[in-house]
Amino acid sequence: MAVCSVEVVPLGTQSPSVSSYVASCLKVLEGYPDLKYQLTPMSTVIEGEVERIFEAVLKMHRVPFASGAQRVVTSLKVDERRDKELTMKGKVDAVQSKLSR
Repeated sequence: MAVCSVEVVPLGTQSPSVSSYVASCLKVLEGYPDLKYQLTPMSTVIEGEVERIFEAVLKMHRVPFASGAQRVVTSLKVDERRDKELTMKGKVDAVQSKLSR
């Protein structure tokens, strides 16, 4: 299992707003019921098998081109553990448990 953070940034568009591109990228993730995801103000966090995440992110990367963007910059940060289960909730819970000491 992996937890990833992805940002898909279209460049060369008619507007500085990117919310419609983000929404279109999230529609890609809706086609992956085996992946969990959470939209945040600055990125989207995805949880699942790393191969499936990479497959989905490639499709997400191509979305802005289909909508007329001339350039797309995609940043992907991957956290994959093999010693224990890794989840979005588990990562947050681990930090919060240290805050409540």
